[in-house]
Amino acid sequence: MSFTVVIPARYASTRLPGKPLRDIVGKPMVQHVCERASESRASRVVVATDDPRIQSACEAFGAEVVMTSPNHVSGTDRLEEVVRKLGLDPDHRVVNVQGDEPLIPPRLIDQVAENLDLYPEAAIATLCERIHDIEQVFNPNVVKVVFDLEGMAHYFSRAPIPWARDHWSETGQDTLSAPSAGAALNDGAGYFRHIGIYGYRASVLSRFVSWPPAPTEQAESLEQLRALYNGARIHVEVAAGTPPAGVDTEEDLQRVREWMVKSIKRGAHGA
Repeated sequence: MSFTVVIPARYASTRLPGKPLRDIVGKPMVQHVCERASESRASRVVVATDDPRIQSACEAFGAEVVMTSPNHVSGTDRLEEVVRKLGLDPDHRVVNVQGDEPLIPPRLIDQVAENLDLYPEAAIATLCERIHDIEQVFNPNVVKVVFDLEGMAHYFSRAPIPWARDHWSETGQDTLSAPSAGAALNDGAGYFRHIGIYGYRASVLSRFVSWPPAPTEQAESLEQLRALYNGARIHVEVAAGTPPAGVDTEEDLQRVREWMVKSIKRGAHGA
């Protein structure tokens, strides 16, 4: 299985400026992401950036860098430019790993790439995990996904889908308002959180950037709905492990730093 990992890395983050270059135990964050990606079975790992500061830092630790336009509206547009510049074959697999995921398990990268092999009818592969927390079901920042028996996505939404009518009626939560105090959630309710890692066939990226934004995409502010709207099939599988949260804020950055320090100490003591 041959696939390429592309890591988009932008300097201009609103909540954490210069995020890819922020230090974590002596290395810029983007280097940690590259190292995790290199531990996967990818044949190539590429950083995509529009900032020369990130380019310089990445080349200093030996990463391959592709400079992209600063005018891209979405991450998928940036990814398509990289694929085009690298001249990848239409059926080549490309895994998009965000530049703020320094703890991403390499096996999840392999998982989405493998699923493109296992499901040739899928243009895109992604992951999910079961939701156990009722607050996540009603949290619009947690994207839910519904898929069929073969794992093909039907829809992604910020709303609580599917609406488990009998379950919510029994627990007293029978409206789309915030969850009732003490309301419970069991696995039978069938809620899954989308995990934002994607594997693509290179050919779908060239088509994707030619499609106008879909009405559902604009309503939900979820780019993957453009693919579904235009008939591209997306395979969804429960992740082989729970991915740690990415880095969006200073608090997230400190949490990852502390985790890394503890991990190094455990390794030094053979624990």
